[in-house]
Amino acid sequence: MNVALRPFMAGKDGTILIAGERAVCDQRGVLFFPDLGLLAVSDLHLEKGSSLARRGVLLPPYDTAATLLRLQAIIADYNPRMVISLGDSFHDSEGSARLPDPFRDRLCAMMAGRDWFWVAGNHDPDAPAGLPGETVRELAIGGLVFRHEPSAVPVAGEIAGHLHPCARIVQRGRSVRRRCFASDGDRLVMPAFGSYTGSLNVLDRAYAGLFRWDAFVAYMLGSSRIFAIAGSMLRPG
Repeated sequence: MNVALRPFMAGKDGTILIAGERAVCDQRGVLFFPDLGLLAVSDLHLEKGSSLARRGVLLPPYDTAATLLRLQAIIADYNPRMVISLGDSFHDSEGSARLPDPFRDRLCAMMAGRDWFWVAGNHDPDAPAGLPGETVRELAIGGLVFRHEPSAVPVAGEIAGHLHPCARIVQRGRSVRRRCFASDGDRLVMPAFGSYTGSLNVLDRAYAGLFRWDAFVAYMLGSSRIFAIAGSMLRPG
């Protein structure tokens, strides 16, 4: 992603405002609130490979390792005081019980010394077995509220996941499609972080009514930075 998106670059560090709160959209797919020391990540879908294998769909069983390795590097970079995992942290309700010990140890090491919240998702409605941290339905911090599924009506300060947003633009005959943060400045839907997760274009009807379209921006994930794309530039597909 470079030539087609250069005219629409966001600030170098991906800083935006959500309901007045400063946040950094990291190109690796996490959201960091520097004034709160808070890192949010969504839709890890850990153990998706093993979940599919139980149903006879065989994929290389490396998704959990890859996802945790990326998350470990991000946590080392930001050293947050608090981490919020915004639901579907595991691909099914038994995923945490299937987590191999080396991955469990790696995850626990990341969690040590900081507050960690598991937001219940539609794939993992219960607390993860054998792991520390607190499981919540949603979490309010100041003017922000963190939940898995976006509310049907606009909620200022809402940070959600679930929809796995992506965006597509076409310029000079070139098409670029990337995962993105979707926001109108009042609320934000985060991209899915998991290695085996898909994505859904922000022009899909599933997003209807969630945002003020005149203020909507897709913060597309580049290889080394975020690119801010106005809603008028987006294309389906």
